[in-house]
Amino acid sequence: MDKVLISSFEDLENYVGKELGVSEAHEITQEQINRFAAATLDFQWIHTDPERAKTESPFENTIAHGYLTLSLLPYLWNQIVEVQNLKLMVNYGIEKFKFNQAVVVGSKVRLRAKVVSVVNLRGTVKAQIKVTLEIEGSKKSAYEGDVVFLYHFN
Repeated sequence: MDKVLISSFEDLENYVGKELGVSEAHEITQEQINRFAAATLDFQWIHTDPERAKTESPFENTIAHGYLTLSLLPYLWNQIVEVQNLKLMVNYGIEKFKFNQAVVVGSKVRLRAKVVSVVNLRGTVKAQIKVTLEIEGSKKSAYEGDVVFLYHFN
């Protein structure tokens, strides 16, 4: 898969209203869920206890933390876009964000990204990107919303 190359405000501006692309599929494993639980101190059984989840969870299996799926955004984003000529990038915000469906362990997810808007703020580029985390084999996404990045190009 070829990445979209961005090296300036104008490059980003050319994609307003257009899809940038889709990442590779990433499988959510129990090990990844357990490591995220340890990192965030969120050991809720619905995420970390496969035996209990089989009998007590409506999903009949463990599910990824919603914030784990959100934290995959930089990894998956970097599969879609390569930003060059960059001095600094800052995660600025998340807007209109909604978790739509749980991600069951073993699911494969991929990110779809589209440029909503780009504004030049005296040399700092504010880019609003619509992101959707798709679940392989499901019509409903895991989440969707807008992320906002600030880019400082050289």
